[in-house]
Amino acid sequence: MPETSLFLLVMVLSVFVSSFSQILLKVSAGKTYTSRINEYLNPWVVGAYLLTFCSTVVTVVAYRYVALSMGPVIESLGYVFIALLSYLILKEKISGKKMIGLGLIVCGVLVVVI
Repeated sequence: MPETSLFLLVMVLSVFVSSFSQILLKVSAGKTYTSRINEYLNPWVVGAYLLTFCSTVVTVVAYRYVALSMGPVIESLGYVFIALLSYLILKEKISGKKMIGLGLIVCGVLVVVI
């Protein structure tokens, strides 16, 4: 596998990790806390921000090997990952229109990457 393809996969994984961190923040927002400090310094929030930071570092490293124009294309997969994770973890519904939109995003990414 060429180096560029490997780092494209690394970028996709980074987008997935970032999407998962957004789900963690939403889970945290749905909980009640005894104080403002506990609201912002709890394992859910701290973990989510650590994942976001790690995802950002990995993405910056991947940009050394992937064309700059590919970044926004790969980042658009975040919409797909968040929708799927919201469906699986938060039990949110995905409407038909959203499914069509997510499908178009995936098709667009495939067209550009392939």
